[in-house]
Amino acid sequence: MSVPALVLVAHGTRSARGVRMIGDLAEAVSRELRGTAAPEDISLPRVRTAFVDVLGPAPSEVLRDLGSVPAVVVPAFLASGYHVYQDVPREVAESGHPSVSVTPAMGPDVALARVMRMRLRTAGWRPGDAVVFAAAGSSDPRARRDVRRAAALLSEQLDTPAEVAHVATGSPRVPEVVAALRESGSRRVFIASYLLAHGLFHQRLHEAGADGVAEPIGVHPAVVRLLANRYHTAVRDLLHTAA
Repeated sequence: MSVPALVLVAHGTRSARGVRMIGDLAEAVSRELRGTAAPEDISLPRVRTAFVDVLGPAPSEVLRDLGSVPAVVVPAFLASGYHVYQDVPREVAESGHPSVSVTPAMGPDVALARVMRMRLRTAGWRPGDAVVFAAAGSSDPRARRDVRRAAALLSEQLDTPAEVAHVATGSPRVPEVVAALRESGSRRVFIASYLLAHGLFHQRLHEAGADGVAEPIGVHPAVVRLLANRYHTAVRDLLHTAA
């Protein structure tokens, strides 16, 4: 059996900075996989990127391009909504690829909560400051449940409540939660960005009236290890199925 390729699937963005970040993340995962390979390994997995919206290539295109090489599709999404439950399986089916394993989405995960805590501290957050947990938003109840779980994980890391708010879909919206916290007596309010990369959504957070906005989760060693672990687990499943 050939070494399975890793197809990192993300949501597209018109932000050049956001696209570069996805490319940087894929390169970092590739380096991580090379670093964990046994010395005798002469073949290493190819890491490819694909997008389910805005720009290409689509996952089905990348999978077809791989030919008969087995593939592990890793959805780089922070919650499992429509794109994870509908778009990714549809793209896999349309590709006609004979050997594909799809991993769970990136989030929620305690590793992401730890990165968010670090981003908040870098933005100036201190114990006692209020926190708004800003997610893109979704109409899918499963995605909303994932976001609530992710906010709870961050609350545990900070030992302070992280109030969920949405940037685009759903309510309450981020500016509303920032204003409500100030009205309730919070002197300083910080926004924790539950977004993977820079783009329009993250830009909107800077217009929400908070005292500080944390950077997106982005490329961080903990995120890279999380994605690499998703890949390794799926490869074991593929090998077990092929045996």
